[in-house]
Amino acid sequence: MRKVIISLAPVQAGTPVDADRLAEDVKNSVEAGAAMCHLHCRKPDGSLTPDITYMTECFEKILDRTDVVVQASTGGVSDMSIQERCKPLDYEKVESASLNGGSTNLGESVYINSFDDIRYCADAVYQRGILPETEVFDIGMLHNMAQVENERPFAEPILYNLVFGHKGGMQPTIEALTAFRSFVPKHALWGVTHFGRDNWTFLAAAVAMGCTVVRVGFEDSDYLGEGCRAQYNYQIVEKMAAIIRSMGLKTASPDEARAILKLRKR
Repeated sequence: MRKVIISLAPVQAGTPVDADRLAEDVKNSVEAGAAMCHLHCRKPDGSLTPDITYMTECFEKILDRTDVVVQASTGGVSDMSIQERCKPLDYEKVESASLNGGSTNLGESVYINSFDDIRYCADAVYQRGILPETEVFDIGMLHNMAQVENERPFAEPILYNLVFGHKGGMQPTIEALTAFRSFVPKHALWGVTHFGRDNWTFLAAAVAMGCTVVRVGFEDSDYLGEGCRAQYNYQIVEKMAAIIRSMGLKTASPDEARAILKLRKR
């Protein structure tokens, strides 16, 4: 039976982060069906930073409670250099990390990821034996990654995260999903993120179309149902897991996710 990996991005940008509360929520989320936890490198006040001290503390408290796949972000709109953005890769327990596939308008900001940035980040993850999850915000970014892959071949599996919903990027329509999905290389795995989500139909469609990973969590949306917002991330995971199971599929455990993605537990 096909298994779908639920990736949890539990922290809304710009909000304070309490490591103990976060760890408890992630533990409950894994029990509900999540397999991966995606964190940016933040200070306790929620601001982005190249200092990995608090991110490390958060992950250590999470791992004290549950065995989840550790995914660090190298992204986020900030004035940090790509070298600073890649500092989270120095945390020795990172198993996967985001690799941004190009520049885009992100809301009212310009999210800059030059070819030199892409090359630097790709080298940084592969040198550490970390699986890159390539974040692509439009179809052209798949072409960007094909060019970089020709320069420095990537290990398999190659995993793309198709990101929808940001102002300035691809919007969450079935037509856009179908078009975007059709350009993903046949040898690659793919997943989806629906930023600003206000329904469940788009993620359900992605699961039906064969995605390997579906990302949910407060970083993208706290929507639970019409007129209802989640108080905890695990409530969102429960809903996503129920949708997956209603299709006759299963949610992957952390170890099953490692097997699917060929990760080496660190």
